[in-house]
Amino acid sequence: MNVPRPTPAASNEGSLYIAHQKVYPREVGGRFNRLRVAATIALLGLFYAMPWLQWDGRQAVLFDLPARKFHIFGLTFFPQDFFLLTWLLIIAALSLFFFTALAGRLWCGYACPQTVWTEIFVWMERWTEGKRQQRMRLDNAPWSLEKVLRKTAKQVLWISFALYTGYTFVGYFTPVRELTHSVMTASLGGWESFWILFYGFATYGNAGFMREQVCKYMCPYARFQGAMFDRDSLIISYDVKRGEPRGSRARGVDPKQKGLGDCIDCKLCVQACPTGIDIRDGLQLECIACAACIDACDSVMERMNYPKGLVRYTTQSALDNQPTRIFRPRIVVYGSILLALIVGFGVAVANRQLVHLDVLRDRNALYRNIPSETGGVLIENVYTVRFINKDTREHAFRIAAQGIDGVIVDTDSELQRVGAGEVVSTAVRIRAPSQSISGGRDIQIVARSDDGAIEARSKARFIAPASR
Repeated sequence: MNVPRPTPAASNEGSLYIAHQKVYPREVGGRFNRLRVAATIALLGLFYAMPWLQWDGRQAVLFDLPARKFHIFGLTFFPQDFFLLTWLLIIAALSLFFFTALAGRLWCGYACPQTVWTEIFVWMERWTEGKRQQRMRLDNAPWSLEKVLRKTAKQVLWISFALYTGYTFVGYFTPVRELTHSVMTASLGGWESFWILFYGFATYGNAGFMREQVCKYMCPYARFQGAMFDRDSLIISYDVKRGEPRGSRARGVDPKQKGLGDCIDCKLCVQACPTGIDIRDGLQLECIACAACIDACDSVMERMNYPKGLVRYTTQSALDNQPTRIFRPRIVVYGSILLALIVGFGVAVANRQLVHLDVLRDRNALYRNIPSETGGVLIENVYTVRFINKDTREHAFRIAAQGIDGVIVDTDSELQRVGAGEVVSTAVRIRAPSQSISGGRDIQIVARSDDGAIEARSKARFIAPASR
């Protein structure tokens, strides 16, 4: 199959020292362009709107780092649930492997943040500086009032949008309404100001300034995508058998009479490419599978009354006139593991312990001897019990202990109320008859909700003097 390879220019001697040539992507219409626009609007709309959604009187998605609470709609996660984040990252990585093996670099072309934000910045550049030829002439022209105004308008839009992106990102960690009030009253804290500026600068630099260079030189995905491709992976490819030999001709001329293929060498596919490559050179590292070249080529084929699809989504097997296998070993393996991980993640979230207990012994005194009402001696240990309520409603708990005969539990309140998403600590004094225990022993501290729906347990160590 075709393996990703550098463009011909990248293989020239000394090419690493060639100055960067700005890419002016040509605007094209077509079905894939409409799909990219829809994906951009949907993804950016989701990103910018999500912090403003409310859920049960709070922000629907909020990563409250100072309180160590992570609210995602009706779910509240605590640091004890960190393993779920690891699980989710494994699912994301395996999803990338699965969909790359199945359908190539669709993530890069339609959903990657670099692609999405670059698309927006290119739109703003077109609004202020014009179409491709106008932008090229403007950059090559000497400085004038028009050039200053157009460049200034572009920079104002870019910087404003980048800062709003940083502000929105921080709104996922600081309640966005509080953040807005701080911005409006010029009372932003140091950390909020730093991160807004940092992510605003990163957005401006990546999407406005570096653009395709991030995909070419910084993103590692292009380097290891070849290990996930096979002959049946979906790629964007130029049909060499149909297109060659390429050459210009008048409309209506039969290419076969001139000994030509269907490619008229108009180079619109090159002009439309956001990374500046020529898809006719084969699959390349820089290709992000955005399909702009397909839309450009199809429009030319339509004008020439040739069949569309000279550049198209296809597989190496199809190009070699062989059947494409969708269900093949790597797809089955990736898909099976991915499905198992997703199902397991759902089960883990649905059945996670809604109330967690942390128990800490009072280390100021190992134990105390307390006289009993019956005339004996009780051994007392003091603990701090912390309730972490991950549920969306309040619960009242009774605390008990197990593991020692005749154990007595003394708390400040018979019922310990813990609100939704709250972390509450209380002192618990556990006493046991001296004749029932000698030395240390593990016990279970049990918290049961008043309605009996929830039970949480935690192991603790009870210390007593050794018998003589």
